[in-house]
Amino acid sequence: MRQISTLSEWRAATEDIRQSGQRVGVIPTMGALHEGHRSLIQRAIDDGTTPCVTIFVNPRQFNDEVDLHAYPQPLDDDLARCREWGVAYVLTPTIQEMWPSYPQATATTVQVAGVTEEFEGAGRPGHFDGVASVVTKLFVVTGPSTAYFGEKDFQQLAMVRRLVLDMGFDIDIVGCPIVRDDKGLALSSRNARLSPTGRTAALAISRALKWAADRPRTVDEIDHHVRAALIQAGIDVAYVAVVNQETLQTDIVDGSARVLVAGIVEGVRLLDNAPVVIRKDDTTCC
Repeated sequence: MRQISTLSEWRAATEDIRQSGQRVGVIPTMGALHEGHRSLIQRAIDDGTTPCVTIFVNPRQFNDEVDLHAYPQPLDDDLARCREWGVAYVLTPTIQEMWPSYPQATATTVQVAGVTEEFEGAGRPGHFDGVASVVTKLFVVTGPSTAYFGEKDFQQLAMVRRLVLDMGFDIDIVGCPIVRDDKGLALSSRNARLSPTGRTAALAISRALKWAADRPRTVDEIDHHVRAALIQAGIDVAYVAVVNQETLQTDIVDGSARVLVAGIVEGVRLLDNAPVVIRKDDTTCC
């Protein structure tokens, strides 16, 4: 495994992969790697691509300095995991390498409208502009490739797909299933900040989503049950929404939808989601 710290070296390395006849499989991360990331790397390997991981805690997607500084950055552990998991190249740039004017504002910002204004976009102003900007830069530097993203951050995945479509990047986007622990909690780097009591409370999210997904239900049934379950567990509900899986709007026309959930446990914002089938007799969705 080769660790790279500059964008010029990364550009050259990924081009060498293509010149050798291989496809680049890029897995953008912010580090604090866990089994969810491992599943993305394994998918890249299974697809026959050369797995290339980027590790960069992007300050432009944080609107809270406390949250930024609290974000775990165990780089040595991350590199050891990448080596163990079969990664070929790892990009670990400094903030100045990615954003030369930092901490001053960067002059260029990428904004994806339509799928970013609600949910995480509403609760975290500027977050998706920061994500779109760093993803765009990584895609430009990496070049033609297949990029792997987890479905846990479903709104982010929808945004990246829209970005690639609109900008015409030669990037194939692969969404990979959510990986959960043995009790059902969606794996997240933020979980490390939960106490045992907090982790127990957080399980209410996955239980409620499992209930919503186990049979066709109405939008109102899902909304009411999921909210009630979270509140009963002492979780501060940021939002519960049943949306079209592509547009993230309420234009559910074929019965296939996604329920998005964000809840705050012990000050930690947790995201989760699940595909659901909406009953046709629900006039609010059709």
